[in-house]
Amino acid sequence: MAVNFPLITPGKLKPVPGITLGHAEAGIKKPDRKDLLVMKLAPTATVAGVFTTNRFCAAPVQLAKAHLDKAKTSGKPISALVVNTGNANAGTGEAGLANAQATCDALGKLLGVDASQILPFSTGVILEPLPVDKVIAGLPNAIAGLADNNWYSAAQAIMTTDTLPKAASRTVTISGKKVTLTGISKGAGMIRPNMATMLGFIACDAKVPQGLLEQMVKEAADASFNCITIDGDTSTNDSFMLIATGAGELEVVEHDSDEYQALTAAVIWLAQELAQLIVRDGEGATKFITLHIEQGRNDDECRKIAYAIGHSPLVKTAFFASDPNLGRILAAIGYAGVDDLDVSKIGLYLDDVWVAKHGGRHPDYQEADGQRVMKQSEITVKVTLGRGDASATVWTCDLSHDYVSINADYRS
Repeated sequence: MAVNFPLITPGKLKPVPGITLGHAEAGIKKPDRKDLLVMKLAPTATVAGVFTTNRFCAAPVQLAKAHLDKAKTSGKPISALVVNTGNANAGTGEAGLANAQATCDALGKLLGVDASQILPFSTGVILEPLPVDKVIAGLPNAIAGLADNNWYSAAQAIMTTDTLPKAASRTVTISGKKVTLTGISKGAGMIRPNMATMLGFIACDAKVPQGLLEQMVKEAADASFNCITIDGDTSTNDSFMLIATGAGELEVVEHDSDEYQALTAAVIWLAQELAQLIVRDGEGATKFITLHIEQGRNDDECRKIAYAIGHSPLVKTAFFASDPNLGRILAAIGYAGVDDLDVSKIGLYLDDVWVAKHGGRHPDYQEADGQRVMKQSEITVKVTLGRGDASATVWTCDLSHDYVSINADYRS
């Protein structure tokens, strides 16, 4: 059961001028489920993305990066994105690249554009050949259903072990001009920063040149999808794409402009919402945990400590059991890789409960207070380092029996 997951309905998701979406049931892994998505873009659109750092990156990731690079030199914009679930097309060698290319060839032919104007994405089981014939056969149905109000179905079409579709919308006014943003994401396991087995797609109707959009998507990723961890595994397929369709009134022309800053803030807000939905729907999750590290010397060491706590199976299972065995958190802080850390300056808090002071148990701390917080479905862990002014926030969840069951049965 997802942790305090908000009610998401089709009516809450706003159409974004300049993008239409269509899905199909291609039977890639299982019958009678949405598993293929096409997103068609206006010719005015610009597209930028960040991708997995896993050296075993999937064939569609390799091809999407190549097509984005070609779009910058060819003058031919990205025209569509295609996503399949049920198969990651990762660890599939040259055959996998050929299958990803065949998907782009087929969709390009149907839309009347070059194959290099298509960005492919896949998610699902690794090391299995992509059933490319099923993907190609499903494309006409996906195209036939293209509509601007299909965001909810699109969120369903990219799910794997997700229990709920993840989507959000926002409308903002920037310099007197309305901007609509809508996005979807997927992911529930094999999630950790830089990035995760997640897909994220956000579209807005602003006009943003390619170079600025590339900066914006990196800033948004660092503040959102690169701040989540479920199990510490970095996937082969993760991708976060930002689309500016250019169909609206707002035009962003300079990085230092008020328009850039305001649009980036709106994108980050939406990206954080989508990233947190992934954690709330983490495989087997029963607790949503915010890790806030303060008073660090720099952002990097704050993140190291947050990730060490968020990745620790001992910490995560303690949260699942509502067991205030909080020495596990101190141990994680100690092995995070901050070699000159002065533990005598460390403070630890669970919500309003001051647990550790000057590196040791606070004299007023009572285990009953810790257990009270541990029983909550949402918990904030704050660590103060006493080293400077830097801070970082990471979102994670607990580790339950169900996580093991889900992953043990994943290919069944």
